[in-house]
Amino acid sequence: MTVDAYLNPDFDTTEKLIFLCMSFALVTLCVFTILGGVRISVMSADRKERRRKLYDRSMNRVQRFYEMIISATSVMSFSCAYIICNHIYSVLQGEVGSAEYARFGTFISVWEGWKDFVLLLFICISCVLNSILDRIVIPLKKIDKEEKASVRMLGMFYVICILLYLNIIGDESEYSPVMLYYLGLMVGRFVYFDASFIDFLLALKNVFKNLYLLIFGLLITGILCYFGFENGYLLERNYYLIGAFYTHLFMLVSVFVLHHSHLINLIVRKPRGYKEEGEEGENDYEDGGYDGYVGEYDGEYDEGYEEEYEYEDEGGYDEYEEYEEDEG
Repeated sequence: MTVDAYLNPDFDTTEKLIFLCMSFALVTLCVFTILGGVRISVMSADRKERRRKLYDRSMNRVQRFYEMIISATSVMSFSCAYIICNHIYSVLQGEVGSAEYARFGTFISVWEGWKDFVLLLFICISCVLNSILDRIVIPLKKIDKEEKASVRMLGMFYVICILLYLNIIGDESEYSPVMLYYLGLMVGRFVYFDASFIDFLLALKNVFKNLYLLIFGLLITGILCYFGFENGYLLERNYYLIGAFYTHLFMLVSVFVLHHSHLINLIVRKPRGYKEEGEEGENDYEDGGYDGYVGEYDGEYDEGYEEEYEYEDEGGYDEYEEYEEDEG
């Protein structure tokens, strides 16, 4: 019993490139759809604020979409680990007394006695993996912790939808324990010991706010899985869930390329004088004017700037200087 039992040896480099290109095209299409929706949503904004809102919202919503794919991949890694371990255990039960059974004796005893703790460990590992991916490998700096938490919770529901579908089409794997774990985590997110009804409504609101990300993710997964199984890239004997996990690995690579290529910045340009969060005021003087006062997009002055110079024109500063001379 080796890892080769869960891989497709006929899935060569050319086919992998074709599958990756299709994955990249679908992820890019969803990103462009998100950008189009953002552009429509800011049309009613003031002209001076339109470019800033367009940039901020575009980066935020696209990175939320990236977080959805990262979260789904991390959660699915735990699901696949459970399915593979459970499948190995089931196969070994039919080989009691054989050399193969003796070789996996430690694994069998751990799985029989500590199965629930192993599943809990898998959940913790998937959370760590998620954090490594969205902070180091694909750093997402335009979404805050609350948004990440909401999208990660939606990622669990995303995988539950996939598992429910796999049960419907008759995959023989045992997905019920995995779904119960995910449902427990989701319920814990909505209802915890010191939560108020307002907290519950706020969590529910955040889920609905990101619901379109769930739809995009399921559409991409469905199309890629159908394409992969239809063309023999993914094997049915490996369980459909493992094929879906392979699909998400290709989606993750597509997100990595999109994020680090900065392709979106060619479509949604950063406004002139725009400051990233945490950026200091070392470049405050731009184009001969202080960008805290100069209008950001059309060179107009802010009201505070105009009032300051009106005060100086009326002799306010001169009177103050004369007062200082008298005191001297």
